[in-house]
Amino acid sequence: MKQPVPSHAIDRRAFCAAGGLLLAGCAGTKASSQAAAAAELGATGKLRAAINFGNPILASRGSGGEPSGVSVDLAREAARRLGLAVELVQFNSAGNVVEAVKARQVDMAFVAIDPVRAADMEYTAPYVIIEGAYLVRNASPLQRNADVDRAGTRVVVGRGSAYDLFLTRELKAATLVRASTSPEVTNQFLAQNLDVAAGVRQQLEADAARVGGVRLLPDRFMVIEQAMGVPKGRVAAQAWLGDFVEEMKASGFVAEALKRHGIEGAAVAPRRTL
Repeated sequence: MKQPVPSHAIDRRAFCAAGGLLLAGCAGTKASSQAAAAAELGATGKLRAAINFGNPILASRGSGGEPSGVSVDLAREAARRLGLAVELVQFNSAGNVVEAVKARQVDMAFVAIDPVRAADMEYTAPYVIIEGAYLVRNASPLQRNADVDRAGTRVVVGRGSAYDLFLTRELKAATLVRASTSPEVTNQFLAQNLDVAAGVRQQLEADAARVGGVRLLPDRFMVIEQAMGVPKGRVAAQAWLGDFVEEMKASGFVAEALKRHGIEGAAVAPRRTL
């Protein structure tokens, strides 16, 4: 005579069956999410990733002129996972990158989060946090960041950069002067005898060592959250890249890339909180 199956065994089988269906459903959802992202990011047959050499934290040109840096590594890894060829579209300023995203000339970019840019772009959470700093001459009377926002003080900044957007909102008395790109800020600061240069701390530190006779004011005037961005409306791409960024932070990929490229002073952004 066939023995009855204990109820707890039935419950266990039902639980396992339900768990299997749940896992299958999750796998299917993940695959469909990736397919949708690949369709949005690879509409031209390749992933066109904007690489900005205006921010040395993110990218630079190697000895052979090839793009190198954490943003390059992330672009290549994202393309690999999506099964897409990658094209590294090169720019010298963040402002030009943002315009390219707006015109849909690129599919993905590495930019600082700013509310002005959000009108034309979908962001992930940040993957790297960097600092904005001020540079002055050694003889300058300015000693603190709070001293900068005074009438008559002329601050030069890269046009369209995160620092430009931030200082446009925050400075009430000082005057902003805009250089064509962030790497040109210190040269214009010196050539036009301006009072303050504003930009990425690491860039300004390198400039100070190069030109001499200048110093950085202590502390930072802003924290810059670097994220991945896509053209407005590409929500499938944003969602997939958002998960991708979190995995790259959690796995140590971003930290290892910063170390490999000799980047100091930048920190991996905290994990996203729901």
